[in-house]
Amino acid sequence: MTSLERMMGLLESSHSQFHAVNNIKEELVKAGFVELKENKEFDITPGHNYFVTRNDSSIIAFNVPALVTKQFKITSTHTDSPTFKIKPNPLKRYKNIASLNCEPYGGGIYYSFFDRPLTLAGRVLVKEDEKVTSKLLYIDEDLCYIPSLCIHMNRNVNTAFEANPARDTIPMLGEVPEDFSFNKYLSEKLDNKEVLSYDLYLAQREKPTLVGIGKEFLSSPKLDDLAASYSALFGFLESKGDDAISVYASFDNEEVGSLTKQGANSDFLKHTLGRIAKALGWSKEEKFQALASSVMLSIDNAHANHPNRPEMSDPTTDVRLNGGIVIKYNANQSYTSDALSAGIVKMICAKKELKYQEYTNRNDLRGGSTLGNISNSEVSLTTVDIGIAQLAMHSSNEIMGAKDVDDMVKLVEGFYSSSIAIDGSSFLVK
Repeated sequence: MTSLERMMGLLESSHSQFHAVNNIKEELVKAGFVELKENKEFDITPGHNYFVTRNDSSIIAFNVPALVTKQFKITSTHTDSPTFKIKPNPLKRYKNIASLNCEPYGGGIYYSFFDRPLTLAGRVLVKEDEKVTSKLLYIDEDLCYIPSLCIHMNRNVNTAFEANPARDTIPMLGEVPEDFSFNKYLSEKLDNKEVLSYDLYLAQREKPTLVGIGKEFLSSPKLDDLAASYSALFGFLESKGDDAISVYASFDNEEVGSLTKQGANSDFLKHTLGRIAKALGWSKEEKFQALASSVMLSIDNAHANHPNRPEMSDPTTDVRLNGGIVIKYNANQSYTSDALSAGIVKMICAKKELKYQEYTNRNDLRGGSTLGNISNSEVSLTTVDIGIAQLAMHSSNEIMGAKDVDDMVKLVEGFYSSSIAIDGSSFLVK
């Protein structure tokens, strides 16, 4: 199975960030990784592989070589995507139609959720005897629908449409009886367990597919950033590694600023690296030396030049679907790439015979921030922001180059497998 086919299979079952982390866990367990718990001591043996989760929506995996060099090589991605989150007590009624009150999660393209079958996905906390447990939920039905207002009632829809999330993006659930209970409905989907609370989101129903005259593009929900999460995971698992500790991290809540206990701006990565160092018997000084020698790839998808709106790209930026790895720059450090960190990626690309592209925002358009600079506020590392080029970013359905998946897998595999020595503002990649 190719990396692209493998990714498409995982994307199809990545209905929420909770499902994505569950998929990643299953891939790690199949590869022989052992799960650690944050509330227990890390029992780590050189020559073995481990992972730890937080909130069931963020995950960090790491490989400890038999002979350990005091260095971490890290990739960071994120598991969440823009959508709508269902509110508590969500049922709204108008005449014979019941709808589900929800609010935007992240900066999505609202209109892309209109006029298509949707459903619900996420986690539900249920009572089982005296214990409360978390259950994954994906309702595999065409369940919800957000209808557009017809053009006859909105003559400006094609020139000045603006969706009001308090009014226009509320999904219809259907005709339900007067005594209908949303929690009871969820309970019936979970073997009649008593529902205590939930984190549920609207989920797109379209499956990943290849499009284009030569099937050269991948169309799917949640490409930002699960395309990076899965391609980085494949490269991580395929790498031979060297004597550094290889770390794979995928965080939740990037789309809402990462300021959560499981986000990139939390202590999750910092504490995990610290606990690895402690378990290996490193002193505080040795841990600081290891961090100073470490490198992180912050991998979040990048904007390709749009064929219908070329003027929206910077005039000297040429980023194409199927054009290779994208290195992202910003003078104000929304992206962490600088000459040194970008140079490391370029050297790995040369070693692996991979193409790369370079992206900057148009000066009068503010780009999005990502994981690298946010994570560096907690643990400072030599970091570069890279990604896979895509179009329709933050739509309910996005598109990218199918060939770029394999390039990212090879780049990540090369990153983990290479020896990278940093000495101030110089480095050596072998």
